[in-house]
Amino acid sequence: MTQAARVRIGWSDLPETVRSRSEQIIGGRVVAARSQPGGFSAGSADRVVTDSGRRAFVKAVTPAVNARSAELARQEMRITSAMPGHAPVPRMLGGFDDGDWVVLILEDIDGLHPRTPWVESEIDAAVTALAELAAAVTPSPVPGVPSAADNLADDFTAWERIAADPPADLDPWVARRLGDLRSASERALAAIATGETLVHCDIRADNLLIRRDGRMMVVDWPWGCVGPEWFDRLLLGLDVLTNGGDPSRVFEGIDEGTVTDIIAAIAGMFEHIHRLPPPPGIPTVRAFQKSQAEAIRPWLRERL
Repeated sequence: MTQAARVRIGWSDLPETVRSRSEQIIGGRVVAARSQPGGFSAGSADRVVTDSGRRAFVKAVTPAVNARSAELARQEMRITSAMPGHAPVPRMLGGFDDGDWVVLILEDIDGLHPRTPWVESEIDAAVTALAELAAAVTPSPVPGVPSAADNLADDFTAWERIAADPPADLDPWVARRLGDLRSASERALAAIATGETLVHCDIRADNLLIRRDGRMMVVDWPWGCVGPEWFDRLLLGLDVLTNGGDPSRVFEGIDEGTVTDIIAAIAGMFEHIHRLPPPPGIPTVRAFQKSQAEAIRPWLRERL
């Protein structure tokens, strides 16, 4: 998991009305809450326990802090609610949107994030989980979600914006290869315009949990969209690449040129977005995005 300072509210920071309504859904008074540090949301993310021993995972966000985070929470609620029961994802226990707060109440997965640098056994478990996931959600069980190409069209054209106004601190190798990087991104967008699988679109170690029985679960679904069944596995390989480990086993079976093109497009997204002002309530995300750009760059030098 990316280790960076997180700014996150907790269960006790939520309005009493929100906590009370959440407790009604869970079925008991919350007596313990443990905030989870992963991710970059401006909202809460707490593992809670009630006085009767019931457990749940509660996520809450207010558009007053970050309107986009609230929109994503609504999308996640809709997607997670429609997941088939055999998919390796947490069950949705309930939730509500009162206009001021969007609250998701999910099954609490008793597990830990994969270790980073990645270890081989956990890479294998993640590959297995993503194959199981793809089988469960092809064709997509969620109507009306965007395609991966639509979801990522703006991100995958970032090299064009960089080329139009190159930053003064742009890496010299990147500056020389902007034409190649723009072409790679165009091919990447075409590659993800295929398929009928519901893909997570944000596979990282901190969006995966390993249960005590060894099964890996895929959590946090605000970016779900329809795309090729191999797309999430490619993103897993990118996370292995940037956090340490051998991604070659993850990329097996995916066209090598497609792997290069998509990672080049993602690199452009990170190169562009990390230079923007941080979004409201999420001050640490730009540092993470910059670290991703820097981690991908040497790999791209070898591939292009």
